[in-house]
Amino acid sequence: MTARKAGVVGWPIHHSRSPLIHRYWLRQLGIDGDYIPIAVPPAKAREFFLTFGKSGYVGGNVTVPHKETAFASVDIAEDAAEALGAVNTIWLEDDGRLAGTNTDAAGFLANLDLAIPGWSEEGQTAIVLGAGGAARAVVWSLLQRAFDSVIIVNRTGERAKSLADRFGNRVRHSDWPSVGDYLGQAQLLVNATSLGMIGQPPLPLDVSALRDDTIVVDLVYAPLRTALLRDAQIRGLRTVDGVGMLLHQAVPGFEKWFGARPEVTTELRELVIADLARPS
Repeated sequence: MTARKAGVVGWPIHHSRSPLIHRYWLRQLGIDGDYIPIAVPPAKAREFFLTFGKSGYVGGNVTVPHKETAFASVDIAEDAAEALGAVNTIWLEDDGRLAGTNTDAAGFLANLDLAIPGWSEEGQTAIVLGAGGAARAVVWSLLQRAFDSVIIVNRTGERAKSLADRFGNRVRHSDWPSVGDYLGQAQLLVNATSLGMIGQPPLPLDVSALRDDTIVVDLVYAPLRTALLRDAQIRGLRTVDGVGMLLHQAVPGFEKWFGARPEVTTELRELVIADLARPS
């Protein structure tokens, strides 16, 4: 039997930790296969997906800047991909058609469910910082958990409004200068921006206005302990870092490509954290 081969498609792609994650699972499960970084420039992305059946790959992940192109190119899009307008996981069906889904929302929820069991209750309010693809996945996932109100805050108010309009009347929007007006309302705060990441500007947020029961999540995982998480921990709040979402969103794709469902273990988490700590 020929070894099955999957990969991660993006531009650039050298920064991706997906090969580390999937190769770990292949070793742990004793599966004859491989997972390879695939650099595809934007000008060639559409052609790559349309001819994927001839590539020799059984499927793969899709990262920036190709998620929207992948969504427009697949033959079958699952509900999560339709809701988010983006695909991060693709696979070939038995009839050769290219299918796609988006596992970011599932990864976000699985990470929180493991880190803080029982964290979501009907009627809660969340603040989501950012209005890009990650924020879109977070907002959609919170609506699936019956959050009563989600407030999107973004530096560009028009982008926040556009995202809020996509999801209906349970989602509101605000520009950045007004974020302080909402901090005292939220049981959950999620940073879905790149602010606070290594090489990016800091996240200008005063956690002192948050409720005592607010959970603070930062999707940034480099550094692992961002200034936001540090300040929230000093304040005594419960926090969740971004590595768990990275790991959990990878599970469904691996199962599609290799036929076995992997586990997110402490060993894998520590392996990824050690890799993140290495000089680039």
